[in-house]
Amino acid sequence: MRKKSQPVPISGILGKTFSGKPLEKRLREGEIWQVWDSAVGEQVASKARPLNIRDGVLTVVVSNAPWMQQLNFLKKGIVAKINAAVGEDLVTEIFLKAGRPVKPEHDSPSPRRRPRTLSDAEKEHIERETSSLDNQELREAFMSLLAKHLANTPTKS
Repeated sequence: MRKKSQPVPISGILGKTFSGKPLEKRLREGEIWQVWDSAVGEQVASKARPLNIRDGVLTVVVSNAPWMQQLNFLKKGIVAKINAAVGEDLVTEIFLKAGRPVKPEHDSPSPRRRPRTLSDAEKEHIERETSSLDNQELREAFMSLLAKHLANTPTKS
């Protein structure tokens, strides 16, 4: 009798799929958002959220000037905690930006909206992002996944 295999986390599948590809680093950088709350603590996480990362510089949105000043003193420690949590030196520096930090709400489902038609630029983006995948079946699956994601994401007006 053949043993049933256990479900494999998508992060493991994506990690193997993109190993050695340009998207591998972006996938690893995504872990920063997963570890943010535990790395910085509940109090800081309520006042500051990661916005993006580029070339090792993590941009963090901070709710107000006093918190921005406080986080300026804590930058090195936060960098060390995040890198320790993800297991590699992904963050080299933190850039603080004033704004409204918004915590992602993973638990509450978003209201259903009708998928929109993708623009030519979005279609080209999908082509570029998946062009490094050699396996045609896998490439088509990721193209479909990205297209569905974009079609269900409102455009910024």
